[in-house]
Amino acid sequence: MSRHDQRRADQLRPLKFRRRYTRTVPGSVLVQAGQTTVLCTASVDTNLPPWMAGENRGWVTAEYSMLPGSTRPRKRRDRGAKIDGRTTEIQRLIGRSLRAVVDLEALGPRQITVDCDVLEADGGTRTASISGALVALVDAVRSIDEFRGSNAAAWPLRDSVAAISVGIVDGRPVLDLDYHEDAAASVDMNVVMTGQGQFVEVQGTGEEATFSEDELSALLRLARRGIGQATALQKKSLGKQWPW
Repeated sequence: MSRHDQRRADQLRPLKFRRRYTRTVPGSVLVQAGQTTVLCTASVDTNLPPWMAGENRGWVTAEYSMLPGSTRPRKRRDRGAKIDGRTTEIQRLIGRSLRAVVDLEALGPRQITVDCDVLEADGGTRTASISGALVALVDAVRSIDEFRGSNAAAWPLRDSVAAISVGIVDGRPVLDLDYHEDAAASVDMNVVMTGQGQFVEVQGTGEEATFSEDELSALLRLARRGIGQATALQKKSLGKQWPW
């Protein structure tokens, strides 16, 4: 039985990375996963957060936002301290996912901030943000003089990272849920993995349902397959800049 958009159960939505989408920051990519579109930009700052004063290591952090016109009805804009819990959760997830593959000592005393702004939301915004953020991060690190050329210092990113959603819809495991499927799923899961196949984070929830160990294993197998495809597309997008 095919899905509502005629995809196979193990098929990603069309996933595209468009690098250098803006000119004002060293790393920027427009990532599109089906009808979900996210702009990821990475900025480099020599000033560390106040709590890291005096340390000789770097920091990677992330911010996430769904723009008002990204969904229907209009989402109210987050302002100041009025950031909703979902936004806080997702931007912390993005930051953790990136730091999992960064050698902060090798990065040196600088901060890289990755901003993920959702332009259009049709499910999977957090996973698209993580996959796009990695591409933007690589370009941002490449812009630092210390990591250029044949005499460059040790590359500070140990591995790539990507993410995908999986779930159980109509009783069967499926890959890369759009909004229609996410709303109907009895089980919803987001999986973050490195390019070498190590898990970074698994967020799984039964939506008014439970799931078995066999179903969990099936979902993780699907996620591994999908993340492998996403990693291949990240590599294709970065071309000669792919460092691993």
